[in-house]
This record gives sequence, structure tokens and C-alpha cells, in this order.
Amino acid sequence: MSDQLRAPDAPAAEALAAPYDALLLLSFGGPEGPDDVVPFLENVTRGRGIPRERLKEVGQHYFGFGGVSPINGQNRELLDALRKDFAEHGLDLPVYWGNRNWAPYLTDVLREMAADGRRRIAVLATSAYASYSGCRQYRENLADALAALAEEGVAELPRVDKLRHYFNHPGFVQPMIDGVLAALDSLPAEVRGGAHLVFTTHSIPNAAADTSGPAEEHGEGGAYVRQHLDVAKVIADAVRAQTCTGLPWELVYQSRSGAPHIPWLEPDVCDHLEALHGAGAPAAVMVPIGFVSDHMEVLYDLDTEATAKAAELGLPVARSATVGADPRFAAAVRDLVLERAATERGDTVERCALGLLGPSHDLCAVGCCPARTPRPAAAGADSPYA
Repeated sequence: MSDQLRAPDAPAAEALAAPYDALLLLSFGGPEGPDDVVPFLENVTRGRGIPRERLKEVGQHYFGFGGVSPINGQNRELLDALRKDFAEHGLDLPVYWGNRNWAPYLTDVLREMAADGRRRIAVLATSAYASYSGCRQYRENLADALAALAEEGVAELPRVDKLRHYFNHPGFVQPMIDGVLAALDSLPAEVRGGAHLVFTTHSIPNAAADTSGPAEEHGEGGAYVRQHLDVAKVIADAVRAQTCTGLPWELVYQSRSGAPHIPWLEPDVCDHLEALHGAGAPAAVMVPIGFVSDHMEVLYDLDTEATAKAAELGLPVARSATVGADPRFAAAVRDLVLERAATERGDTVERCALGLLGPSHDLCAVGCCPARTPRPAAAGADSPYA
């Protein structure tokens, strides 16, 4: 799905984006009606041998929302925001959108891009942090799609470059700071000053966390935990500076799936809310820093399950907004594209990053976020598609 942008100063802006001739928004995908739910889950779990009846049980979360995941609609809003920002800044760069698990499928969109003559593509994944599922798996999907196009006889495959992790880019972090402040204001005044900040992200297996990021960053929690902790501290410090109140905070996890005997990152958000209540905390703000938009994991696991747990406990809670299609995030994406383009041209460029970790790497090294079973992955040092 594409949209060609035109602006009076397009040639100059196009030169700034060179060598890139397109941006691809790469996301997870989601069902858009009740009949889509089980086929979508079959795509997500392909190769795991999960019975269809079990998938129907898992799909109840989606059926509770009419069988529609909000993620596709939110990606359309982000596409609009990106195109608007690009147009306003004279960046004549077409923006496409492809998904891993539902239409528009990645392979179909790359085929369209190749037919449109796109030869050098910058890729933005809707996952801000390092991990197998949040980075390398997207790179594997890109490699699979390019292999499919090669088998079809596409004469000239496009080169794809995944933009760096943007977890600490100001355009991603500042909207979350504002979201926390707004959520705090929504709490009753008598509990606001003692509220705890509960930063949440998707739980992943401990083994996957420990091997996230480049090999030199492997260890307990790996880059995945380290990056989330750094962002959480930046947000907590900013909230303290603006409210003159140092609120206690913790990084917790949500949306666990998989076999119960395999260790996953803990504590779970609902368990943490129970612990806070038991310790006498007057209120909590749930801050989903691990998610770009308010998709199903946010709407169900936080707004439904965790909020119900807090109500059961009698603990006042609020949930801060995700970044979504905030214009500052769209501007950050433009910044990331132009930054990477300058780097590819050999120009010196200043990279924006908050916190202590600094800007992330452009090219994933060999051994970065390894898979349990090695598979080809594009847009990395080990890519078969240079």
C-alpha cells in the first residue's frame, strides 16, 4: 500500500533521503473481523502444532472486541501522520505498509515495491527495542519475503535496511512523558502524590532476554531489559522534574504466553499491583513503554485484566497513552530516515538519544538476538541480501 508524496522542494529533500527511495512500515498485523481471528492466529503460531480449537480459545480476547484488533487501524493513522510530516517537510518519499501476519502481507508489499522500481528501502518496525521477536524475527520475515520474490523470478531485488532501535529517541520518549503527566492528573488529588509508576512491557522468555542485543550486551536481561530500564528512568526523572515529586517506579511485564515450565520475565503486572496494594501504595499509573500503540496487549491486558485486578483490590489506577500517531513520533521517523541516509552516504550526522545508553546500532551484528534455530535474516551483518 503506497502513497507518493509531492512538494515544491522535493528534489532537495530527496537528495537528503538518498540512497533511499521508499519507507516501509513493517508491523505485526491483526484480524479485522470475527472470521479473521483464527486464520490470523494460525499465521502467528504456524509450525507450533497448536490445535484449531485451542486457537479459538485464545481468540476470545479478539472476539470480545468484535474480532477486530486495533493495530491495523492504528498503523493506518501512523501512515497518515508519516505522510503528512514528510509532505510538510518536502520529503518526496513514498510510504508503504506491510505486516508479518495479516494483510497487507509483507511479501505482497515488497513485490509491489519492486514493481514500482523501489531499489533501496528503509524499514521501520513497530517495535522499539532489541529482542528476537522485536527485531531479528522481523529481519527473518524480510529475508523470507525476498527469497519468495527471488523464486518468482523478480529480476532485481530491493535492498532493505532496518532503521535503528528508537526506544530512546526524544520523539518516542517525550509523548510518553506527557502521557504519564496526563494520567497522573486523572487520579484523585488525594492519592496523586503517592502514586507508583508501573512501567510495563511484553514479557519474553528469560533466555531470549539474556541473548537480546549484540553479543557483548548478552547477560542477565540482555539489551531488552537494559533498554527498558533506561527509558523508564528517563521518564521517571522527567516526571519528577515537572511535578517536583519523586514517584516510586518499577519495570514489570505483561502478556506472557507459552509453556508454563519455561521461565519468562517477571513480575507480572497484575501480581505487581497486588503487591503494591499490600504494601499500602495509594494509587498506580500503568505506563506501557514497550508498545508503540494501543493494540490488543494494551487494551486487554492492561485496560481490561489489570484494571479489573486493581478494582478488585480497591487500588486507584490510571493508564498512560502510548505514542501511536503523535506528530512528534512521525517527526522522529523522518529524523531516523535522514540520519540513516546520511550515514549510508558517508556523511557525519548527530544522532538523537536520551538516557545513558546512547543511540543504537544501524546494522545488527552476527549473534545479535539469535534464534533458537538459525534462519536467514535480512538487514544485518549476516544478511544474504547485501
